[in-house]
Amino acid sequence: MTLPMSWDEWAGHDGTALAARVRKGDVTATELAAQVAAGIAKVDPELSGVVELFEDALADPATDGTNLDGPFAGLPFLMKDLGPTLKGRLQEMGSLMMRGNRAAGDTFLTTKLRAAGLNLIGRTTTPEFGVCSSAENPAVYVTRNPWNTDYTTCGSSAGSAAMVAAGAVPIAHATDGGGSIRIPAGVNGNIGLKVSRGVFSLSPLLSDLSGLVSIQGCQSRSVRDTAAFVDACRGPAPGEFMPFWSPAEPYTQTIAREPRKLKIALSHRWGDYQATPHIAAELQKAGRFLENLGHHVDYALPDLDYREAFAAQTNCYISNFAVVISNMLAARGLERPPEDLIEPINIKIWEHGRHTSYADRARMQAVFNTTSRGFGAFFEDWDIILTPITALPTTKVGTTEYLTISDNPDVLDWFGNLWRNFAFTPLANLCGIPAISLPMATHAHGLPLGIQAIAKQANDGLLLQLAAQIERAIDGKWNAGEKPRVHVTKG
Repeated sequence: MTLPMSWDEWAGHDGTALAARVRKGDVTATELAAQVAAGIAKVDPELSGVVELFEDALADPATDGTNLDGPFAGLPFLMKDLGPTLKGRLQEMGSLMMRGNRAAGDTFLTTKLRAAGLNLIGRTTTPEFGVCSSAENPAVYVTRNPWNTDYTTCGSSAGSAAMVAAGAVPIAHATDGGGSIRIPAGVNGNIGLKVSRGVFSLSPLLSDLSGLVSIQGCQSRSVRDTAAFVDACRGPAPGEFMPFWSPAEPYTQTIAREPRKLKIALSHRWGDYQATPHIAAELQKAGRFLENLGHHVDYALPDLDYREAFAAQTNCYISNFAVVISNMLAARGLERPPEDLIEPINIKIWEHGRHTSYADRARMQAVFNTTSRGFGAFFEDWDIILTPITALPTTKVGTTEYLTISDNPDVLDWFGNLWRNFAFTPLANLCGIPAISLPMATHAHGLPLGIQAIAKQANDGLLLQLAAQIERAIDGKWNAGEKPRVHVTKG
């Protein structure tokens, strides 16, 4: 089969550019789907990031009512196998227990994605229920980093991150309950925005209020793709249980203008957790880069009780996931998780969290409140906090201490270990504030290192505006213009 573009030409386009070519008549949405299917066939054998492709959606991009006149004009789009559901399609959540699970209906965000012109062509890998830091259980799949396949993609948006980084798709669905958009973006060299609360709907399965920390979003390779995605897909379902908000103008317009001079705080230590000297030096380098763009940069951090905040975040995860697992068990008439079908740490999460009381949740939410106020006070004086995405280098595949297949007998110790590496991302979820990972730095072992910018509630546009300014300053060459070893243009 002849593809519409060479791989070099394909890799030179972001999603916005591909949609423009469809509108011009240079290429059809069906041809884009064929190119993506060929790209996945080329890179996925080494990466194991795609669970399934939907042959009907590849053959006919208008399947399931995709609006080919939407802003993305039928652009192929991979869905993380978690979160929004697609009627009649499998959603297995990285779990052996969920094998064969088919969605009864579309979620509200699914309809928004299709209305935006995104052709939902398949599912990408995630750890079981999105809980841990890598899609890595040999009984299910092991997703690998395209820069070096000995290393993990991290997670939980593992397969989406790998496919965007490897050039198979320019943009893909991701979710973030504590860093699951930003962490894999950071270690795979992508752009990953976690929006504020009140942007993307979780209806009808959750509301932003009951979900507390969970956010929908995407991985991309260009700031304008992320901006266009948020513009097109934001907004509440009818009867949404909390206020949703909109910016004064579309982000695709905001990013065309330079931001004002910003006050940017650098921090590589949050409470008990701190970055390695190499990572701290990379953060400092990023700070100098922003200083050269005209911003004021200095070291500062919010005045918070970090131990309390991380304890509350841990309690939130354990109690939330315990309910998720309990509901799945109830639907199958089971009283406890089957040990051969649910991973060990997830069983411990269920055991630890299933009797969480309302008083426990109320105490947790009180800490959420005081932590949010602490960030709020900080953002009265500063526009942005800049941190590394991770405190430690990306780990190799098989490092089980971060995985839900770990044999750690203590679930609280397991979470504490997680925070030592992923300290800098979860508090933005706790507070519902926006944060973005940008591929501006490099680990000592040569893999990408994301730099995270965090802003106050509803300042998502400012983060995108700063990201666009950086992108222009580097002439669009994220990751210093380098491509991963496993990439559609190679081999």
